[in-house]
Amino acid sequence: MTSFLLGTVKGLFSRLQAPIPTLRASSTSQPLDQVAGSLWNLGRLNHVAIAVPDLEKAAAFYKNILGAQVSEAVPLPEHGVSVVFVNLGNTKMELLHPLGRDSPIAGFLQKNKAGGMHHICIEVDNINAAVTDLKTKKIRSLSEEVKIGAHGKPVIFLHPKDCDGVLVELEQA
Repeated sequence: MTSFLLGTVKGLFSRLQAPIPTLRASSTSQPLDQVAGSLWNLGRLNHVAIAVPDLEKAAAFYKNILGAQVSEAVPLPEHGVSVVFVNLGNTKMELLHPLGRDSPIAGFLQKNKAGGMHHICIEVDNINAAVTDLKTKKIRSLSEEVKIGAHGKPVIFLHPKDCDGVLVELEQA
């Protein structure tokens, strides 16, 4: 019995060590994937946004504990948030904290007291074409029109129910 188990474990281990094909992504804004028959291309991951109940504490963690480059808090009243930008080299994080009770982040934090991942942002090379194309594919957005986002570029948020439970922000590259 022992030799059978040992042989099984060795067989599993050797399969785990087998090379796994990898995809190589560039750190530039070059398109990674073109949507078939489309006039727009999907680009790189721009950022991951995390809702936090204590912005100063979260910023201090990434700066003082992990050693990341962290911006000062930037109030964005038009978006209902204060944001701290965390530079990770190959992408960014946004630490989001509500500005006022009507902030979408306030609602998120009421449901998730400790905070957590709020959304991901992916660049596209033609946001208007992307929106038009996604509407024809029955992918809903949270707003009727593209808006200017925290980085001063056009953005739109896709409904999480149409994106496997993830709030996806598309941003013009």
